[in-house]
Amino acid sequence: MNKLLATLIGGLLAASAYAQTGTQATQPTRTTPPLNSTTPATQSTTVDPATNSGAVNQNSAMGAAGSTAGTTSATSSSTTTTTTTTSHDMAKAQSDADKDVAKAEEKEVKADAKADKKLNKAAAKAEKKKAKAQEKAARKQADATEKVTKADPEDRAKAEAKAEKKIADANYDAQKKMIKADEKLNKVKAETSADKAKAHAKTEEKRGEAAADLHKSAAK
Repeated sequence: MNKLLATLIGGLLAASAYAQTGTQATQPTRTTPPLNSTTPATQSTTVDPATNSGAVNQNSAMGAAGSTAGTTSATSSSTTTTTTTTSHDMAKAQSDADKDVAKAEEKEVKADAKADKKLNKAAAKAEKKKAKAQEKAARKQADATEKVTKADPEDRAKAEAKAEKKIADANYDAQKKMIKADEKLNKVKAETSADKAKAHAKTEEKRGEAAADLHKSAAK
């Protein structure tokens, strides 16, 4: 009897020990450290979709704002560069126009001076020829008058008639030479006036071209 009880008690103890061992073997391993553990707990990487969407929208808005600011800055820089370039082009066009007009005006001044010189020379030549013709006529007149004075009384009438003819011829020759001199002078006057008009027209042409170039540059 005692032996039987001892056997049962031994079996129960063995079963109890086996049960405890099986329980410990099948118990799952705990990955989360206890509250009093010194090892920091691993943070969860799960993100709330609503929260994540808000963050994404905020980042998108910040990106868009940065992009807009960059575009605005680039546009402003481009506008400044364009304005500077346009101002430089306009200044260059104005300078070129002024140079062209000044060059045309200088040519006009030279052309006027050349025309005046030519006219003055022609006028001096005409005056010289006219003076020479008058001197010749005066000499002939003096010679005819002298012959009348020296003529005998009975020949004086004849001498006077002859002298008058000589004086008339001398005056006529002088008048022809003076008229011819004036004609040449008037021709030179017409030529020099035409030269001045051409030079002035050329200046006005350059001035008009310069203004057109300026308007073209301003329209770019």
